[in-house]
Amino acid sequence: MGNGENPAIAIIGSGPSGCYTAQYLRKNFPDSKITVFDRLVEPFGLVRYGVAPDHTGTRAIAQQFERLFNRDGVEFVGNFEVGVNRSLENIRQECEIVVIATGLSADNTLGIPGENLVGVYGAGQITRLINGHPGERLIEASFGQTRVIVGHGNVAMDIIRLSLTAVKELVNFGVSQDVANLIASDQLKQIHVVGRSEIGKSKFDVAMLNELSKLEDVGFTSDAVPARHPDPATRKRLDAMNSLVEGSDSNSKRIVSFHFGWQPESISGNQRVEKITFNSQSGRGNLEIESDAIFTAIGFKESDTALIRRSALMEPDSDLERGYLSKGLYCVGWFRRGPNGTIPTNRVDAKVVSDKIIEDFSRSINRTKVEG
Repeated sequence: MGNGENPAIAIIGSGPSGCYTAQYLRKNFPDSKITVFDRLVEPFGLVRYGVAPDHTGTRAIAQQFERLFNRDGVEFVGNFEVGVNRSLENIRQECEIVVIATGLSADNTLGIPGENLVGVYGAGQITRLINGHPGERLIEASFGQTRVIVGHGNVAMDIIRLSLTAVKELVNFGVSQDVANLIASDQLKQIHVVGRSEIGKSKFDVAMLNELSKLEDVGFTSDAVPARHPDPATRKRLDAMNSLVEGSDSNSKRIVSFHFGWQPESISGNQRVEKITFNSQSGRGNLEIESDAIFTAIGFKESDTALIRRSALMEPDSDLERGYLSKGLYCVGWFRRGPNGTIPTNRVDAKVVSDKIIEDFSRSINRTKVEG
């Protein structure tokens, strides 16, 4: 336990939300023992294993987090899984403040027939593979000539871009040679990108779409309705998509086709993926695409094997809006609010939860002084 006004603090999870929380709490508790635990050997979670390797600016955030452990006296304990190496209850007995920042790591499933066939991969799985996550291994994987990405978010845009980046460039960004050869294979000819929403409600950032225009020898097509639209955000997306399509060469050796308003219905094949079928959301019938591999980029959820579950820690007075679970126990990041928001969102999140922690601890110290 801590000493008086210097509480012992444990943060479980060393991704952006955990590290930002450690930063804020270190500023307020300069003499406290703060320990960050992670089940992986190396810290930084999403920054290290979830950000596209060519987005070097975002990945550079790890440098400021490194100062936590090298300069600010925060201890990192890796290769340590709470619930295996030590129980959460035991850590709570040793620390006045415990913050859970373990995130959500499992890919959402489509919930359709055939998605367990060989050749269906979660986007999180692919991203971790690209970034050298120690838990990801795709033995004898092959993505073939035609790929389908289900989902229109930024992760989908990352996979498109990385799939069409030269192998040599990927290696220069730190991707292993074997993985670079797999992701950016010379066999790749066609990528279909299919989502349920119309373009106005798609989740991608326009800046991410604009990045695709820098790819060489790639043609783009889209079934988004090109008419003008009264909503400014929708017009911006339509204009960006139209610009991408019109500025590309339809005779390119590699084609990316965007499809909007299609609900996945089934995946079929003899032992492995051969075709995926979609149903129109606007009465256009079915869309059938023959494919060698399918990547599902439809968000994340709690892993079925997670040892720490938010629902099991909730109490009647829990306040998730501020990350409070119970006395001395808090949560932050995706574990708190679900799988939404970017790394800057996690910084804001960490500030909100840290303020709540500081407020609660200050109140408990004042109460102790009054009672004493």
